[in-house]
Amino acid sequence: MSIPGYKHTAADRFINYVQVDTQSDPASTTQPTTMKQKDLSSILVKELIAIGLADAELDEHGYVYATIPATSAKEVPVLCFCSHVDTAPDCSGTGVKPVLHMQYKGQDIVLPDDPTVVISTKNHPYLKERIGDDIITASGTTLLGADDKAGVAIIMDLAQYMIQHPEIPHGKIRVLFTPDEEVGRGVVKVDMQKLGAHYGYTLDGGERGHLEGETFSADAVTVTFNGVSAHPGYAKHKMVSAIKAASTFVDMLPKNEWGPETTEGMQGFVHPVRIEGGIEKTVVQFIIRSFDTPTLPQYEQRLKGLLDKTLILYPGMQAEFVIQEQYRNMKEILDKEPQVMAYAEEAYIRAGLQPKKMSIRGGTDGSRLSFMGLPCPNIFTGEMGIHSKQEYVSVQDMEKAVETLAHLAQVWEMHS
Repeated sequence: MSIPGYKHTAADRFINYVQVDTQSDPASTTQPTTMKQKDLSSILVKELIAIGLADAELDEHGYVYATIPATSAKEVPVLCFCSHVDTAPDCSGTGVKPVLHMQYKGQDIVLPDDPTVVISTKNHPYLKERIGDDIITASGTTLLGADDKAGVAIIMDLAQYMIQHPEIPHGKIRVLFTPDEEVGRGVVKVDMQKLGAHYGYTLDGGERGHLEGETFSADAVTVTFNGVSAHPGYAKHKMVSAIKAASTFVDMLPKNEWGPETTEGMQGFVHPVRIEGGIEKTVVQFIIRSFDTPTLPQYEQRLKGLLDKTLILYPGMQAEFVIQEQYRNMKEILDKEPQVMAYAEEAYIRAGLQPKKMSIRGGTDGSRLSFMGLPCPNIFTGEMGIHSKQEYVSVQDMEKAVETLAHLAQVWEMHS
């Protein structure tokens, strides 16, 4: 166990949570995008109240708020620990059957309900570092949901530990569980005044020891082709196919650069994520990502140039090019509040970890929260192979994260 003498609950909670289907829906216009997310959130409220967080509540938008009361007489900044309850639309989250692999020995993990799904150290080298740990996977037909129910379970376990140990000095801690993070709407309706926190940390990271204070900046681009429909038997010199124009446009994208399948590290990308429509109207949706915010317009101008070339090939075709801001690199905010990362690094070291500062090739709720007035880096949970049937998590990683958060609360109290 990570905390001597404490019986962790993270693993048991996690196994229960992943069996609740909480998949979000990018096509939905409601908040939350799926009401089933509230099924887990309602469970969490009941558990938080049972632990001793008497003010735990679930609001109409699917947010759970709760407070771990301060034990210090000092005036300590209010911290927020945040995770999201939804799972990604990329892979089924219905009927998740978690499987516990005790004392993993380094072998390939063949999942029982579909033996063709194999989690190997070749494809998942981090598994080599987790030999001896207890590993939780799904059964082979669904994702697991460690992203981000591992984070949820960690925060719940921390809440129980802190309530059971009031002798630990810390300030007020606010718990926040969000819906719809996977579809980019995780904090759209967070009541920042109700939350009442000064600094935050999301629990939504991967490998043990990773500390993430930098993300992509992100835009979305929607390109709508408006063609001309005609009866195909009499379409000569009349029909202008939006499907063909959209297909040509997508095919103009570079094959050896610029896409997520050809980039890594600090490289940005332009990625078509959805295409649908018919002869008269076809819509192509893109996500644009860059660690350097000023380069986003450059990517968008280059994409617009490909659109202009496409339209030349299809006389009579009209097109709309709409840019929507999604989130920005949290580093722009965290650089102004260096203690937020520094105190996290100190907590990692107290927990016996060597912090590894990383950049996220994605976004978290912390990306937006940082620009909403809550500087918010991302802390590891052990979630790996996310958004896929090969997802897994180490029980010991989750427990180490609980210990790290306990130290983090104390570090903030000590420096106050």
